[in-house]
Amino acid sequence: MSEVLGGLGINGPFLLAQIINFLILFGALSVLLWKPLMQRLDARREMLRKQQEDAEAIAQARAEMEKEREQILGEARAEANRLLAEARGQAREIVEQATAQARQEAEQLLVQARRDAEEERNLLLGQMREQIAALAIAAAHRLIGEALDERRQRTLVDAFFSGVREGRVEVLPEGTGPAHGPVTIISAIPLSEAEQATIRSELTRQLDEEWEMSFQVDPQILGGLVVRVGDRVIDGSFAGQLERLRQTLV
Repeated sequence: MSEVLGGLGINGPFLLAQIINFLILFGALSVLLWKPLMQRLDARREMLRKQQEDAEAIAQARAEMEKEREQILGEARAEANRLLAEARGQAREIVEQATAQARQEAEQLLVQARRDAEEERNLLLGQMREQIAALAIAAAHRLIGEALDERRQRTLVDAFFSGVREGRVEVLPEGTGPAHGPVTIISAIPLSEAEQATIRSELTRQLDEEWEMSFQVDPQILGGLVVRVGDRVIDGSFAGQLERLRQTLV
């Protein structure tokens, strides 16, 4: 080997020493420089990998936070819309209730006003009954040309307005039959308690049953009575008699 190297002009021992020195240097460099360098590179690579993982985690967390934010905002909008709709519904209900209450109060006031007006009219008619009777007696006297005694005059006038003569309701024919519903008696002027009692007694006898009876006043019938028995109307008023006479003459 030495001869071959010598033939090539290479100093064998020197070459061997150089190789040994290179190996020692390489080993020293590997231990002192390369290995720390690789460790630093590995640490850097690990840091970069961790930073990337952290960045991905942060991005995922940000995405989840954004998703949760949108969900919260959506729920808040839905709740706001629900509260707004509920408030509108409550406001509409309050307005409707107030309107209905105002309408009801107005109707009650109107009904009360009509009732008060009717009571006032009936009161005035009752107070004027004596005057009306006096005028009627005077008119009858001029028509027949003779005077009647005061008792007879009073009886005729009362019978004209109350429809009751000698304790009998003239408007009701015998055999009127049973009623099917409440009974309403209409007169031109308010009737006295005695006249109402007579009419109640006569109607109860005629109808074979005691029904609820109410009395109303309508000056337009002029005199006599109009009796509503259920769905039947028995018109014994003076206005009704005039209308039937007019139809007969036409």
